[in-house]
Amino acid sequence: MDIQNSILIFDALSQETRLRAFRLLVQAGSEGLAAGTLSKKLNTPHNTMSFHLNHLSTAGLISSRKEGRSVIYSANYDSIRDLIGFIVKDCCNLEFASIREDKRKGCSIIELAGYCCEP
Repeated sequence: MDIQNSILIFDALSQETRLRAFRLLVQAGSEGLAAGTLSKKLNTPHNTMSFHLNHLSTAGLISSRKEGRSVIYSANYDSIRDLIGFIVKDCCNLEFASIREDKRKGCSIIELAGYCCEP
């Protein structure tokens, strides 16, 4: 993740409807949600919802697929992980947060100081 990609993502998430849609898609998991369902849940007209989903897609936060007559949107979890890693690695002091690799589990663990233990 570089500065330009992170700016694009932060810009996409800096609008209420897009942030709400993104959060719904994250909660929906890899199954995703149809554009019409998002539009209903957010009480947003279809054309307006389409505009916002396009913005999120351009930022790489979501992807879409056709299923019959519906377009299904889902969160791009790789982009989310990259952004979180960027924030912790490049924007935080070790006094506040750190990332460590758990070789046993095969994943990265983010530790936030002050949330569970003393720094």
